Amino acid sequence: MDDTELTDREDVREIVRERYGAAARFVLEGRGQASCCCGPVGPSAADGSCCAPTGDKDPITTGLYSDKEAAEIPEDALLASLGCGNPTALAALNRGEIVLDLGSGGGIDVLLSAKRVGPNGFAYGLDMTDEMLAVAERNRADAGAENVKFLKGHIEEIPLPDNSVDVIISNCVINLSGDKDNVLREAFRVLKPGGRFAVSDIVWRREIPGEVRTSAQLWAGCIGGALLETEYRDKLAAAGFGNITVTPTRVYTAADAEGFLGSETCGSAEARAVLTQAANAMMSAFIRAEKPTE
Repeated sequence: MDDTELTDREDVREIVRERYGAAARFVLEGRGQASCCCGPVGPSAADGSCCAPTGDKDPITTGLYSDKEAAEIPEDALLASLGCGNPTALAALNRGEIVLDLGSGGGIDVLLSAKRVGPNGFAYGLDMTDEMLAVAERNRADAGAENVKFLKGHIEEIPLPDNSVDVIISNCVINLSGDKDNVLREAFRVLKPGGRFAVSDIVWRREIPGEVRTSAQLWAGCIGGALLETEYRDKLAAAGFGNITVTPTRVYTAADAEGFLGSETCGSAEARAVLTQAANAMMSAFIRAEKPTE
C-alpha cells in the first residue's frame, strides 16, 4: 500500500498487518531487529515492505527496557519490540493478577508481566499478526513461561469474557487502530470492577494537519492515528473509565520527527514537511484509567 489516504478501517488494519508481519520476519529469519512501525522506516526491504533493519537508534523505541529486564527475556523478544514505552514497569503489577497485553507483538511485555504476577498470576497477549504470534510463541517456549498464553484476534474484539482481567497494558498499539472507541469499550468490558488500564502510547499535544491523519504511511508509523490528549481522555470517559491520567514520558523534537520517517522511499515530501513543523507537538505518554467498582 502506498502513501495514499486511508478510506476505511480495513485499510488501517491491512497496512499495520503488512508492516508488523515484515518486522517479525526479520526476527524469525535471524536478520536482527527491524525498526519500523513505531520507529523509523528504514530502506525498502526485499519484499517491498519499507521495513528493514536500519542500525540506527530511533527516538521512539530506544532505551525502554533496563539491562535487568533485557536479561530476563529471550533476545528475540527484545528484537521484536516496537513499542514507545515500558508499561510493565509503570503499571505496578501485583502477584496473582491477570494481565492482558493488547497488540502483544513478540511478547516482551507479556513475558515481563508474567514474571511480575508470579506463578499464581497469568498474562495474556493478543495480536492479529501470524508472524508476530510465531515470534511470541517461540519466545514463550524459550523463556519456559507456563503462566502465559498468546491469542490471535483484534483489539477491537477481545476474545475473553466480561470481567476477567485485572490489568490491561499496551505498548504503542492503540494508536494503530481504526476504531479506538471500540478498543476502549472492549477493554472496559473485560476488566474486572476496579481493574486498571495502563498503556503506553503516542499522543498529540495539539491539533495536527489533516494530511497527517489521512496518510496510510504515517498511520502505520504510529503517527497519523495518534489521538490528541483531550481526545484520549474523552474516549476513555465515554467508555466508562474514571481516574484518568496522561503522563508524558518523552516529548519529540523536529529532529525526532525526521527520524520517524527515515528514507524518502517510505514517506512523501509533503508529509515530512508537516512533521518537521510538529516539533514538541507529539509525545509518548503513559495513560492510566480505572474501571469503577460496582
